[in-house]
Amino acid sequence: MSKSKGGSSKKSTADIVAELAQPLADELGLFLWDVRFEKEGATWYLRVLIDKDGGVTMEDCENFTRPFNKILDEADPISQSYVFECGSPGLGRELRKPIHFEVCIGDVVRVRLIRPDENGEREFIVGLVGYDEEEKLIACQTLDENGDGVANVQFSLNDCAFVKLYDDGDLEEELAGAKFD
Repeated sequence: MSKSKGGSSKKSTADIVAELAQPLADELGLFLWDVRFEKEGATWYLRVLIDKDGGVTMEDCENFTRPFNKILDEADPISQSYVFECGSPGLGRELRKPIHFEVCIGDVVRVRLIRPDENGEREFIVGLVGYDEEEKLIACQTLDENGDGVANVQFSLNDCAFVKLYDDGDLEEELAGAKFD
């Protein structure tokens, strides 16, 4: 952790742990989806979320956890006690980072706004067709009952409470042939 003129430039615990986890994830052929260091009640949780094509198995989590525990013990990046968990981000995973949006282009997402839009709507099920990191915008298409993209819409990430992959299996089957132009 370094200090710079005009203030401190300090990495978060999650960022430090992500830097430690990335080489192991790469070695095991896993995608490091996210690292979260969160307090729930009196307990701190270090959650490392991994993914891979075809989904993550318990064996993948075990193959990551065993060597990563040793890496954490050697680096000792966390001063307080915590519970370490390794798992999948799940079907309804939240998109939080630029890479999340990039790898999910073409997927159906659920966007919830912080405040209702001009039509009083707060939640949208749309096709993700683009992401502008500089402007913090996502480009989407509204979908008709056949799963075809019908209208282009944009959402500012600053206005979004969250953006998650849409995990309704029934709709996913209906939208399997969705066309996002």
